Order: sequence, then structure tokens, then C-alpha cells
Amino acid sequence: MAQGPEVGNRVRLKLTTLDGVTEIEGVVLPPAISDHITIKLANGYNVSHPLEAIEVLSSTQSDTSTATPPTSEAPKNQLLPTVRIIHTGGTIASKVDYTTGAVTAQFEPSELVEHVPELLMIANLQVHKIGNMFSEDIRPNHWNQIIDATEKAFAEGCDGIVVTHGTDTLHITASALAFAWCGQGGNPPGRIAFVGSQRSSDRASSDAAQNLISAVKWAAEGPQPTGELSDAVVVSMHKTSDDGACSIHAATGVRKLHSSRRDAFRPVNTTPLATVRIENKHVELELEHHYEEARVNTVSRAKTTTADRYDEAIVIRQMVAGPWLGTQEIEDATASNVDALVIHGTGLGHLPIENPNGDAPQNIALHDALKQSQLPILIVNQCIHGPVNMNVYSKGRIQQDIGLLGHGITSSPEAAIVKLHYALSHKLDVPEMMSKNLLGEQQQTILN
Repeated sequence: MAQGPEVGNRVRLKLTTLDGVTEIEGVVLPPAISDHITIKLANGYNVSHPLEAIEVLSSTQSDTSTATPPTSEAPKNQLLPTVRIIHTGGTIASKVDYTTGAVTAQFEPSELVEHVPELLMIANLQVHKIGNMFSEDIRPNHWNQIIDATEKAFAEGCDGIVVTHGTDTLHITASALAFAWCGQGGNPPGRIAFVGSQRSSDRASSDAAQNLISAVKWAAEGPQPTGELSDAVVVSMHKTSDDGACSIHAATGVRKLHSSRRDAFRPVNTTPLATVRIENKHVELELEHHYEEARVNTVSRAKTTTADRYDEAIVIRQMVAGPWLGTQEIEDATASNVDALVIHGTGLGHLPIENPNGDAPQNIALHDALKQSQLPILIVNQCIHGPVNMNVYSKGRIQQDIGLLGHGITSSPEAAIVKLHYALSHKLDVPEMMSKNLLGEQQQTILN
């Protein structure tokens, strides 16, 4: 056939394939390639077939004229806690508009409940939309907007907060919220959980629903944060690639370590705080033993109602140690008036600053440029896992002698960089702050 049914129509097709003649049903999407028809099947997957290979058995125009507009309030149960969902974007709250094929934000409580009705059994839901952004587009000014929204939610009586966020930089923004609330002795009035999804909500393999259920469960029923165990802000994502369990990670001790797996978020130098198990309509929150034990031995901070903000004008230049790192990068950064440098060191946090064979003078030049720089220079770990430990080899001691920071860091590299930004924002003593354990981000036992 020369032309297929209109986009948005529900169709039943007979088509000829290599395996013979078969029939399929679904909704017509914009074609993935020319001279093909693309169908959204009932199982959530998309299929495309050449127009010449199909016969349309039926085609019904979608009727959107009677669609019920979303409401801003879901039914309220006085016996349940209240959780506010702060939406920033990402695939966690998206669905396909079958008339256009575009992915649109799905952030109203009524729509969330429509697709994840289990949420109504856990909490009363409210919603606040900040935007629909890819997470790589989020900047410190957006951190401050999220902080504003969390303060407002707690001030208006919410028991917990869920922040929906794209996954690529989710752990960075979550760390920013952790330091904002707890960096100088604070502790939020309730629980804050960040959540995302690796697969969009319209896909059969989507992790969105269970991740969201887990996040709302923690925000509604998790223990009051101590403020000392990196538990004030957490990340809720799939525990394995299978459904049925999600991990609750400390924001400063987790990182996205795979581009597409559903269990892409893995702990860094620590273990999860809890597991949320989901089976049919039964949702159970289990605290991990080490976290329960630590809570018993920890004096929780008093609740605070305000959080700190970030200086949006701070500029931090990042570099990677290796064969290509030279003095030019250091000199250029210094000349461009950045506020700090971060170098992702090799192994235990090492840089190419020695010339044992006498044939790499650029290493000595780099040493001298680093020593002469007046900027704070933070070393984080390319390996992701394991500490920055500059006490093991003489090179590390040389780096400390010339003023490089970072010895003892065990948080994720991104959490350490956020911590640096936080210290600069509040004009704190950077060397002192980077060596301190401000909220539980430092796992000191890993150095032993």
C-alpha cells in the first residue's frame, strides 16, 4: 500500500513476514523510517514493517475529545503521610502521546496514580513542577530551585519529598541537596528521595513504576534522617536488572555506572541503606543491618527548616590525569579566573609529576605549575571505587606537600566536587572542609 493509516489511529493489520502471514494490533506512531508503518503494540514495544507488506483490516480514529483533563489533586486519605513529588524531568514521568509520537511529561498525581495505583496505598501525593529537563542540562541554579521547593514542601507540612530527575546527573543533584541540608550541621524535617528511570514509562521493560513506588515508600515511611549517616537525601533505583527490589542509596555514596542497565546505580565505597521489595501490591521497606546498627549508635541532629544555597557563579575546571595532562591546562585555568581545579587522578589519586628516567621534563613542569598555582586543587579518583590515599606512595606525599587536596576522599568523585562547590559558595576553609566528614560522606574505615 502507498500510504498507511493516520498517526494516532488504532489499527489491526495483516502483514507478510519471513515467517508467513500474521496479524497485529496497536496504535500508529510516526514512522521510524520512510515507506514503513510503526505500531505501538499492547505490550509497550514498537514494531515497524514496510507499507508494501501490510493489509489494513481495520483502522479507528482515536477520540481525544472526551479525554478527562488531569487534576492537580489526588484523593486524600487522612491516615496516610503526605509526599510531594518535585518534577524536574527525565523519563521517570513520561509517556507517549500517540497522536504525535512525542514523549510528554506525566507529572500530575492523577496521571501517576493512573499508571501506578499502588502509590495511593502508600501516601497522599502532591506535585510541584520545576521543569522538563534532560539531566545533563541541569546547573547549580536548578539545584537552588529544587532546594527552594523542598523547603516550601516541608514548611507546608509534607512528611517526605520525592524528586524525579533524569538519571545521567541524578547523583550529582542529590549530593547537592545533601550538602545543602546537612553541610553545616543541619537535618531536614523529613525524608528526601531522588528517583529516575533507565527506560521510559511506555516501554514494557520500564523500571519507572517500581523505582517510583520505592522512592515514595521511603519518603512516606522511612526513618527520620540522622543527618550524620548520609541518609537525609537518598537515591532510589533498581537493585538488580530484574523487577521486585529497589535499593535506597546514600546520595553521596552512589553513582550511575552503566549507560542503560536498569541497575545502573551502584554504591561507591559503601552499601545501600535499605531495600524496598515489591511483589504484586505488597511493598515492604527493609533497613539494611549496618544502617540499623549505625542508627542505634548515632545521635541524630535536630531538625532544621532551612537549607543552604549554592553560589551559581562558581566555576570549577575539571581535568584528567594521564599521558596528556600538561602545564598548559593548569596555566589556562589559572588565567581564566576559575575558582578551583579538580583533577581525576589515577590509582590512589596520583598525577604525572615525577621524571625518574630523565626523559619526561614535562612532568617536572607540571609539578612546578601545580605548586605555584594559588587555586584550590582537588584530587578525585578515576577508579570510582576505593579511596584517594596519598599516604601510600612517596608521590602522594609530594602531592600533599605542594598543597593538593583530596587525601582520604571515599565518596563518589562527583559528591566530592559538589562538596568543593559548597565550601566555595559559603567561603568556608576549603582544605579544612574537604578533610572533614560533614554528613557521613566519608567512609573512614576504607582507608584501613
